[in-house]
Amino acid sequence: MGSDRAELAAFLRSRRDRLTPHQAGIEPFPGARRVPGLRREELAVLAGLSPDYYSRLEQGRQANISREVLDALARALRLDDVERAHLHDLAAPATTRHVAAADVPQRADPGLLRVMGALDHVPVVLLGRRATVLASNALLRAVLGHPMEPGTSFARFLLLDPEARRRILNWADFAQAMVAGMRREAGRYPHDRRLHRAIAELRRADPDVARWWDDHAVRDYASAIKRIRHPIAGDLVFNIELVAAPQQPDQHLIIYTAEPGSTTAGNLPLLASWVSDRG
Repeated sequence: MGSDRAELAAFLRSRRDRLTPHQAGIEPFPGARRVPGLRREELAVLAGLSPDYYSRLEQGRQANISREVLDALARALRLDDVERAHLHDLAAPATTRHVAAADVPQRADPGLLRVMGALDHVPVVLLGRRATVLASNALLRAVLGHPMEPGTSFARFLLLDPEARRRILNWADFAQAMVAGMRREAGRYPHDRRLHRAIAELRRADPDVARWWDDHAVRDYASAIKRIRHPIAGDLVFNIELVAAPQQPDQHLIIYTAEPGSTTAGNLPLLASWVSDRG
């Protein structure tokens, strides 16, 4: 079984295990159940496939899979848009574009840098492939207590640095989202050796990361609330928003916004002044 088909098979099994016959809207097939979710035969019927064909899919023995079959499986498994896209990525052979793009060094998008420059009153970081830091502003570095040098890994900071766990009060939410985002990226760039080495290192270094990776959850970056306990500014609450340039879909400008009139909004100018005095 090729590595790409092994990932496809594992993803299908993980999504099948999380969906019960009741959730799928069918009566369980008779007989003893040895799986937490749907049986292969039940999923095959739901997707309009023969049990033998679906077994070949989950065993990685089916070379070519049509878009219609993938869409039928996505509907049967109740996949969301991100999971559906991940399923299609895993089923398709890596394209030359994906292989080439993974090896080209990234430069920060000039347009996103200009946006960052206009947002020096809030924390901002620009991330590229593999959650690599491409740029950050002083307020972001002050909020997270990390230098965020360009070329370093934001994923490594978030998942392994004790300071991240201390400062980010809802750390587990963001750590799980980071792992799910890296799995999504791994499906998009299956031949990115640097990405897969980084993932293997993170899995070895932390049992939580290994467990979350084995869940096969996938997620794209999305808006979320981040709670920070800062040693100078106290408790801060941010809405995390993301901006991407159409020509640079692998770069994300992550902006920490504060509700107008909130304690966080009032404390940010004080923190910015503190940063300025230090610098």
